[in-house]
Amino acid sequence: MPTTNSTQPKPFSRLVIVQISQTTLLFLILAAALFIPAGRLAWLEAWIYLVVHYLLALMTAIWMLRTNPELAQERTQPGKNVKHWDQTIVAINLTLTLALYIVIGLDAGRFGWSAVPWSVRLLGLLGFIPAFGLPVGAARANAFLSSRVRIQEDRGHQVVDSGPYRYVRHPMYVGMMFFDISLPLLLGSWWGMVVGGAMIVIVFVRTALEDRTLQAELPGYVEYTRKVKYRLIPGIW
Repeated sequence: MPTTNSTQPKPFSRLVIVQISQTTLLFLILAAALFIPAGRLAWLEAWIYLVVHYLLALMTAIWMLRTNPELAQERTQPGKNVKHWDQTIVAINLTLTLALYIVIGLDAGRFGWSAVPWSVRLLGLLGFIPAFGLPVGAARANAFLSSRVRIQEDRGHQVVDSGPYRYVRHPMYVGMMFFDISLPLLLGSWWGMVVGGAMIVIVFVRTALEDRTLQAELPGYVEYTRKVKYRLIPGIW
C-alpha cells in the first residue's frame, strides 16, 4: 500500500537546508583564509571566534527565514535593478574581507608581528555586541534591508524610521564598521586594523552613494533625512 506521508521536505525545510549549506561554505572559506596563512590549527581564540560567529550567523539566517522569508530571499537573491557602482563596491568589500582574515592569520597566527594587550582584545570582544546587534535590529525593523543598493518597487519599498533607524539612517553599516574593528582587535592583529580601516572607508563611500540614491529615488526619504540627520555617526555624519 502506498503511504500518504510525503518524503519530500517542506519548502521551509528546503530553505533551511540551503541556508545551512551556504553559511557552512562561507565559514569554511573564512576558516581557510585564517588558518592556512597561520600555518597551524592550534589557535584557540580563532576557533572560538569562528564557531560562535558561525552559530550566530546561522541562527540569524534561520530566524529571518522564519519571520520574514521575503527579506531572506531579497538578501540572498536581490532584484535586477541593483546599482552598477554597488556591484563594484561589494566586490571590493569581499576582497578586503578575505584580505582581513589572511592578514590576521599571518600576523597573529604565524609571525606574531603585533602585541595587542588583552585589555584591548577585550574591547574587541565587546565590539561584537553592536557588530551583531545592530544588523539584527535593522533586519527586524526594515523589511527592505537588501544586500544590494536598489529601489525595491517590486516589493513596495517604503521609508523605515523605527528601531535603530530612529537614530541613524544606516545602522546596518554601523554594525559592519564595529565588526571591521573588533575582529582584528579580538584576535590580536594591529596589521589587521589597517585592512579593517580600509573596509570602513568603503562603508563610508557606499553609505554616501546609497543615501544619495535614496534621496533621489525613494519617496519620503528626503523628509526622513530632516528628521534623522546623521547617516552613520550621531552628531558627526
